[in-house]
Amino acid sequence: MNAGDTAWVLVSAALVLLMSPGLAIFYGGMTRVKSMLNMMMMSFGALALVGVLWVLFGYSIAFGTDAGDGLFGDPFERFGLHGLLATDGSMPLVGTIPEIVFVGFQGVFATVTVALVSGAIADRAKFASWMVFAGLFAVFVYFPVAHWVFDSKVDAQGTFIGGWLNHLGLIDFAGGTAVEVLAGAAGLALALVLGKRVGFGKDPEHRPHNLPLVMLGCGLLWFGWFGFNAGSALAANGEAGFAWINTLVAPCAAVLSWLVVEKVRDGHATSFGAASGAVAGLVAITPSCATIEPVWAIVLGAVAGAVCALAVGLKYRFGYDDSLDVVGVHLVGGIVGTLFIGLAASPEAPVPGRGLFYGGGLDLLGIQALGTASVLGYSFGVALALALGIKAVMGFRVTKDVEEAGVDLVIHAETAYSSSSTGGGFHPLGVRHTVETLLKEHLEKQRETPREEVLAGATRAGSVGP
Repeated sequence: MNAGDTAWVLVSAALVLLMSPGLAIFYGGMTRVKSMLNMMMMSFGALALVGVLWVLFGYSIAFGTDAGDGLFGDPFERFGLHGLLATDGSMPLVGTIPEIVFVGFQGVFATVTVALVSGAIADRAKFASWMVFAGLFAVFVYFPVAHWVFDSKVDAQGTFIGGWLNHLGLIDFAGGTAVEVLAGAAGLALALVLGKRVGFGKDPEHRPHNLPLVMLGCGLLWFGWFGFNAGSALAANGEAGFAWINTLVAPCAAVLSWLVVEKVRDGHATSFGAASGAVAGLVAITPSCATIEPVWAIVLGAVAGAVCALAVGLKYRFGYDDSLDVVGVHLVGGIVGTLFIGLAASPEAPVPGRGLFYGGGLDLLGIQALGTASVLGYSFGVALALALGIKAVMGFRVTKDVEEAGVDLVIHAETAYSSSSTGGGFHPLGVRHTVETLLKEHLEKQRETPREEVLAGATRAGSVGP
């Protein structure tokens, strides 16, 4: 065991854990004020639930002895982390760190990946239904796909016994497929099942309600992403440093290119665009941060920023309501970053490859494309089936009246900010009475306001869509 490596991975795990509340703040600022807490709760709920499932059997499915021809590990092998809790010289290791530390590091990957999906269904999802989906999605999608991509074990005879995509030669250092493409594909499935928000593309209230929180959340995500990427080296060494530099420079380039697209297209470079561009660059560099050289990381960031800036508008063209651009940023950015490895992977990098630009032909690009398509199709298909099943059994979307009144108040009996009407953000007494009264007042106000006046106000304020 190496103490320095262990300390670095423990710190990296804490950085990745910070990404979940950072994501909650990022997503929360992007929603309407009356659904901010619900949006944040979906991140915290996923953190809590998936964390428990990971310790019970998720780690075994992802990194246990292969039990399905590279598709999943034995879920009972390390149930409850059995056999990993020794702290003396007999403790099992992964490389130079205790395996129990590796469990923690990979566990926070699982929690933030599931939370990412929730951004596609802001303003309109039942919290209980989301929690059921989050648990099932983790078990049937994230845990197995993590095995496909990340598990690289060999047995005592040197025979490969890990995941099938890893064995095939897919290069994905920190989760371009297993995290970003997986989450984006699931977000698209949920957006299709839940349908459009009331007023989608027309109601100006659907704009982010608090841009300073969006930028703060972006900063926390970027900070945590250094643990996400550089920590995946599982050692305090040059490989971690290489990944760290690329994790710095790619989002920088993505911010610039996103802002250029905004300026040319809309006439303004916005703070929201800067935050979105940074996340797009982080998404794209995740799979390749230890495989492409920093100059190529700049190119990748610039490409990802521009492509994602254009891709977020596809929801208006095709009519699916991906509320917070999970598809446009995470799915598209993940695809761009994963495929770029097939072009610019360097044989001199810490995790070497030979892309097309280095004379490697199309072989690596083909593997990257197959891995991307496999994860995308599997995640989308299973997420779609789960969402349809939940919708049929318990319903997934709140009613129109609840959506218009605000899911925070009706579902959680709270409001994000104090106001004269609510008397504060939390109601320890008379919750049901308060909710019913405010909901009634909202409905009465809606009936009293002529439709023409509502439409005129929306027109004066501008449209959400391009």
